Amino acid sequence: MTQAETRDDQHLLETVEHSVLRLLSGFRDPPARLEITAGAVTVTAEWAAGEGVGGTVPAAPAARARAATDVPDSPADDRLLVRAPTVGVFYRAPQPGSPPFVQVGDQVAAGQQIGIVEAMKLMIPVTVDAPGAVLDVLVADGAAVEYDTPLVALSVTEAD
Repeated sequence: MTQAETRDDQHLLETVEHSVLRLLSGFRDPPARLEITAGAVTVTAEWAAGEGVGGTVPAAPAARARAATDVPDSPADDRLLVRAPTVGVFYRAPQPGSPPFVQVGDQVAAGQQIGIVEAMKLMIPVTVDAPGAVLDVLVADGAAVEYDTPLVALSVTEAD
């Protein structure tokens, strides 16, 4: 195998990895089995009950993450919590030294990017589903997050 073929194969694997992570980020609960077929090749991944995609998550770190953010799983008021699409590292800005995507008090539109979660060297955009105002950024820049961790609290506004 030539070096160019190796690079092409690596690029293909990275593309598949990115696509799978985007697909999995859309599930509320991670699947127990994932099967991908491309041509004559089939890759199957299965997880034991309760493990999910990222493996077993110990109870203590999850408890620490909730304590650090001090955010209930369901807001008591009409806030909309924007949640992490996957396990990774949350970044508030597109690159180091750049201004953050949003600040407290900013108005956001549906579909607007408000952060990034880096997972396995992939930058997965975090977007909002509804227009609103940023009430609070709940996770520090560069902090490790779990799937579904509340990242930003919005007050929902009616679309015109």
